[in-house]
Amino acid sequence: MVRVIMHGCNGHMGQVITGIIKEDPDVKIVAGIDLTDSKDNGYPVFKSLKECNEDADVVIDFASPKATDALLDYCEEKKMPVVLCTTGLSEEQTARIEEISKKTAVLKSANMSLGVNTLLKLLAEAAKVLAPAGFDMEIVEKHHNLKVDAPSGTALAMADSLNEALENEYHYVFDRSQNRQKRDSKEIGISAVRGGNIVGEHEVIFAGMDEVIEFKHTAYSKAVFAKGAVQAAKYLAGKPAGYYHMSDVINQEA
Repeated sequence: MVRVIMHGCNGHMGQVITGIIKEDPDVKIVAGIDLTDSKDNGYPVFKSLKECNEDADVVIDFASPKATDALLDYCEEKKMPVVLCTTGLSEEQTARIEEISKKTAVLKSANMSLGVNTLLKLLAEAAKVLAPAGFDMEIVEKHHNLKVDAPSGTALAMADSLNEALENEYHYVFDRSQNRQKRDSKEIGISAVRGGNIVGEHEVIFAGMDEVIEFKHTAYSKAVFAKGAVQAAKYLAGKPAGYYHMSDVINQEA
């Protein structure tokens, strides 16, 4: 039984994860951390990690960047493995995560979906075959109208997967409106669409002469990210210090 502390338990994702774990016999939330305690979660909720005295194997974090520093302090002191799902972290926080991974197990990903992370592996293999054959690579991502960052972290992760497979010879283009010239063969175009309540849609296009190959992932609810976070927590519990990725979880599932 993997014992979890849910950091940000009363937020939307925290509540989705709480529901998923209630149905999973292999994992249990022993405590939640949140500034508000207005819900009956079935486990004790503390306003800060300093107040929490429950024994646990791993922390799942779906909170705010404002709470990340205190979380990192706690995990460093307790040598507590942590699955970091909060986005929008500063460069200083990202650097600190790297340092803390030398003392405890840390897993951080731009997207917790098992499907997306499987797709990243497929894209790398496709790029090795198609790019040298002259196929142009384009990424189109779509999200709800409340998302403030563009392009999405997942779109950038997909671009990185393509580029790393090609020895980082390509550059990224986010806006062609100010650059009226022929497309460079060594570029990866990334376009962002914002509208309605689209949870998340990512399409990678390999466009060649007389044929087009498309890879697409669509998230219909945030549950896909929650399920991935739970799988990551199961994987990370008991692991030695180090910086882990969802690709490690995928490889274990395979």
